[in-house]
Amino acid sequence: MPRYDAKRLEPKWQAYWEEHQTFATGPFDPAKEKMYVLDMFPYPSGAGLHVGHPEGYTATDIVCRYNRMKGKQVLHPMGWDAFGLPAEEYAIKTGTHPAITTAKNIETFKRQLKSLGFSYDWNRELATTDPDYFRWTQWIFLQLFDTWYDASCEWTGPDGVKRIGRGRPISELPIPADVAANGEAAVRRYQDQHRLAYQHEAPVNWCPALGTVLANEEVVDGKSERGGHPVERIPLRQWLLRITAYGDRLATELDNLNWPESIKLMQRNWIGRSEGAEVDFFIGGTDSRGFVEWTKERERGGFPKEPSNNVLRIYTTRPDTLFGATYMVLAPEHPAVDRLTTPEQRAAVDEYRQQASFKSDLDRTELAKTKSGVFTGGYAINPINGEEIPVWIADYVLISYGTGAIMAVPAHDERDFEFAVKFGLPIKPVVVWKPDCSPEFLKFLEPHLGKGEFQNAIHVRQTHPDEATELLVARINSEPQFRNLVKIHPAEDGLYLLCAFAGRAWFTIASRFDDYPLTAASTDEGYAANSWSFTGLPTAEFKSKITADLAVSGLGRKAVNYRLRDWLFSRQRYWGEPFPLWHELDANGQPTGLLRVDAESALPITLPEMADFKPTGTPEPMLSKAPESWLYKSAPDGTKLKRETNTMPQWAGSCWYYLRFVDNKNAAAFIDPQLEKQWLPVDLYVGGAEHAVLHLLYSRFWHKVLFDRGHVHTAEPFQRLVNQGMILGEEGEPQQPAVPRPLGSGPDVDSVWPLPNGRGTADRSDDWISSSDVTSDDDGNAIHKATGENLATVKLSPDAVKKSGDSFVLADRPDIRIESRAYKMSKSRGNVINPDKVVDEYGADSLRLYEMFMGPLEAVKPWSMQGVEGVSRFLARVWRTITDERADDVRLNPAVQDVMPAEPQMRLLHKTIKAVTHDIETLGCNTAISRLMEFMNEVSNWNVRPVSILRPFVLLLSPLAPHIAEELWQLLGGTTTLAYEPWPTFDPKLVEDSVIEIPIQINGKVRGKITIGAKVDQATVEAVVREDSALAQQLEGKTVVKVVYVQGRMMNFVVK
Repeated sequence: MPRYDAKRLEPKWQAYWEEHQTFATGPFDPAKEKMYVLDMFPYPSGAGLHVGHPEGYTATDIVCRYNRMKGKQVLHPMGWDAFGLPAEEYAIKTGTHPAITTAKNIETFKRQLKSLGFSYDWNRELATTDPDYFRWTQWIFLQLFDTWYDASCEWTGPDGVKRIGRGRPISELPIPADVAANGEAAVRRYQDQHRLAYQHEAPVNWCPALGTVLANEEVVDGKSERGGHPVERIPLRQWLLRITAYGDRLATELDNLNWPESIKLMQRNWIGRSEGAEVDFFIGGTDSRGFVEWTKERERGGFPKEPSNNVLRIYTTRPDTLFGATYMVLAPEHPAVDRLTTPEQRAAVDEYRQQASFKSDLDRTELAKTKSGVFTGGYAINPINGEEIPVWIADYVLISYGTGAIMAVPAHDERDFEFAVKFGLPIKPVVVWKPDCSPEFLKFLEPHLGKGEFQNAIHVRQTHPDEATELLVARINSEPQFRNLVKIHPAEDGLYLLCAFAGRAWFTIASRFDDYPLTAASTDEGYAANSWSFTGLPTAEFKSKITADLAVSGLGRKAVNYRLRDWLFSRQRYWGEPFPLWHELDANGQPTGLLRVDAESALPITLPEMADFKPTGTPEPMLSKAPESWLYKSAPDGTKLKRETNTMPQWAGSCWYYLRFVDNKNAAAFIDPQLEKQWLPVDLYVGGAEHAVLHLLYSRFWHKVLFDRGHVHTAEPFQRLVNQGMILGEEGEPQQPAVPRPLGSGPDVDSVWPLPNGRGTADRSDDWISSSDVTSDDDGNAIHKATGENLATVKLSPDAVKKSGDSFVLADRPDIRIESRAYKMSKSRGNVINPDKVVDEYGADSLRLYEMFMGPLEAVKPWSMQGVEGVSRFLARVWRTITDERADDVRLNPAVQDVMPAEPQMRLLHKTIKAVTHDIETLGCNTAISRLMEFMNEVSNWNVRPVSILRPFVLLLSPLAPHIAEELWQLLGGTTTLAYEPWPTFDPKLVEDSVIEIPIQINGKVRGKITIGAKVDQATVEAVVREDSALAQQLEGKTVVKVVYVQGRMMNFVVK
């Protein structure tokens, strides 16, 4: 009996597609609409694929197969993001070269992907580790190295959009006369300071035990995530890419992209663009004469581009709060700390800096952490009012963010407020709200501002009006000119404000500042207070005015800042792309700081052969152990050169692979300009939301640089982005005590654990333990709360449980519910499902269908093997409906006949075509499958199944389940693959019902339904209602005030 046999069908068609190059893209055809569909290519790990990987791949494959049938030219490639740490760690352990491990893993991944029937053009395959590929990664780095960003350049790109700011060749960088006068070396150094790729000493997480630098995400509580080894923060000269130069464009040019708004928001938040002011605080001594001379010098010379040694430069988004700065905080690594620290504070400062060096940036900026810090003993002078304020160090300020120094305004910043309260530092409010008080107070209070008790117009917040406040209000209101024009006002947060109206703003008034301490920071905008002549200005106006005044006096300037930091681009690893750079050495073999690049003809720069992949034990890169023939050479002019020994991060190769897929065999260029114009941008890009920020941001940055330099014609690489949701492993966690002992249970338990029978599986004849009786010890092991007995985890087989509502219950004890949780698939949890297993048992088409049927593509969904079995039954039903399972060979079912279909059959088909077409175009594959199931439920009951109905159905099924569709297409008369058959179209007349049923309402409540023609008018519907005895009876004796009719939807009688 030729039943549905996926193991026979699927390899047959996979071999056919490969032999006939069915999905090879071929030369670009300008007569066809193009469709470039791209998956985020995988890192080929040793574990291979799990069933979470194919979700996005299946969705894009459906889109590609559909668009080929729609007549579009489709480019759908696949490759490998193959550089990375796991292969290198494996090499350290085993001595196996990472290239060998990577090649083996790629072979596994490729076999698995082919077994799922994905229609990739394998002629486009690439790996980031291929020399022919990373040659061009190195070439793109050289473009970055050769580019500076001209923020003032106004230009129009090939897309016709006018922009301000452009990456330009370094040869076009204007050189100041004083730099040029110092010779070629000075000019080269000046250029190096402005390149998009530059060197800078940056603090890194150094782990001596692992012998490597770790990313912030790899450090937890000052220790390495892997192994728990101590981590230090040390300065190390690194390569960075000046991504911040493109911050504005990266943020604003998101607007025109068809991306999820949540992803756009994540990128904007990551970029974190803000407008404010840079301000210099004087630290050249507490002598007032020195400060006065400094301000005069600034007034003459203006605000310098770089801060001098006698100032602390800060950036603030709230320059209107400068009058409220009561102390400053520096990052422990700030270069001014040593100069500011007094002998009395030296020991405390040194100890604190040592402690901070063991914390990652993430640990230091955790909002919930307890604030810590140390006073340096030094002071700075606030340039706006000449006040001397103390300078502290604290680890919540990062040297890598902003300037590494902040002014602290505790009255209006929650973090500063907590710090000030802890260390007893002053809190001075300078912003007030606008409470609701009588405007008549304006003419009375205005003449008194800045005089006597009204000198301090401050924002007082109290938990309740105390006696002193009430006495003050009574005294002010007793004055004839102020009578009843000051009052205690309840604020929105449950506190109270002492309020009066003055000038252009509302103020709170206090006789003495210290009498009314703040209980929390007020971060809202409002009106200036305690700010000299600025008092009373609204926040926005005050910001603008004080920034302008700072610029005139040379004490500050308007500035734009980004949360985004320049991209740390170097790694001290082996398995990565080498930099195409050389360091010039002096006569003593020491670097001079001058650089040279490899000629393009020398690319690719390949990794040296090394037998030892172990870290050096110092922050020196692993390639510093390379053979001298690789490390050193002499230039034609005799200059001794040493190769750059850092490698590029794994991100490098994934930044531009979408370009190389278009022209992956080109030996003369990274992409042919004509092909780039024809295929770019990517029309649909699908991948996990975990790449929503870094990968996409880095790719967009590289692309914009290439755009500015004229190498690509689009400003953005990915026009449409879709993030598939995570597939979770469905995992029940019943547990059993190590020693058998009956424990009571009942139907009211939420979840249960079985007792053991000594064989490591559940003996369902024993009683069960409720989850409420289970806790864990210090090591995370499950124990019984009452007895302390150890509990061991067991896993129940699918036949031991059954679904009951939203829960699972024991199959033979339905009164006992089993706790079942879904987790991200991981080896540590043991819940990874290998697709090979699913394909072997159910077939690739079943796996594909289930991946899509689980729910919306973007949703998070738990995996269920029972669900796979369910869609497998659907495919078996399709097979039975079209083939004759009673025959000895594969042939059509006798019910399948070449006859004219009836109109109801045609209507069902055309409605299904319309629905499935819409669902695939909107990536609603789960509902498309539901439509096909509904269709098959009807067709399987027909005694006669017209071929002209089944052939379009098979075409509709083919993008989702291509193997079975190909086989059925042949049975229905197809002679070649259906991959390029025209997609079925629907007749609009046949998707409209000729007869419809609509509800009839009386005063808004449904009282019945009637069947009418789809296009009848209101009068006809009313007549039908009145002829319906049940409805007519409900209208009897009532006056119809109005009849509301929505065509084809409903009719409502308003009666009284």
